[in-house]
Amino acid sequence: MNKKVISTQNAPAAIGPYSQAIQIGNLLYTSGQVPFDPQTMEVVSQDIKEQTKRVMENLKAIFDEAGTSFDKVVKMTVFIKDMNQFGDINEVYATYFGDTPPARSCVEVARLPRDVGIEIEAIAIVD
Repeated sequence: MNKKVISTQNAPAAIGPYSQAIQIGNLLYTSGQVPFDPQTMEVVSQDIKEQTKRVMENLKAIFDEAGTSFDKVVKMTVFIKDMNQFGDINEVYATYFGDTPPARSCVEVARLPRDVGIEIEAIAIVD
C-alpha cells in the first residue's frame, strides 16, 4: 500500500516535521489539530468552547480534502489541559456527530503547543 500525504490550506500548516494527515489504503490518520486559525496561525481564543470548535473545523477541512467526513471517523483522541473543562468540550464536540459517535480517548496533559487548551487527532475511513 502507498502512503498518501493529505494537505490543505484550510487547516493550519504543520508547525514541525509532520503532515496534516496520512492516508494508507482506506484509512486516514490525522495529526493532532490545535485551535489555530489556518489563515493567521494564531490561537483563535482562550475560550475552550471556541478552541474546540476551531479544532473540529480544522479536522473537517482535512476530512474534506481526503474525501471523508465526521460520520466516517472511527477513533478520536482528545488531549486537554484541564479536565474541569470536559463538559464544555463535550458540548461542542457532540454537535459534530450523530447517533453513533466514534470510539474516543480523552486525557488531561500538562502542556500543549502554544499553551492551547485542546488538541484532537482522528482516524477515519475514506471510501
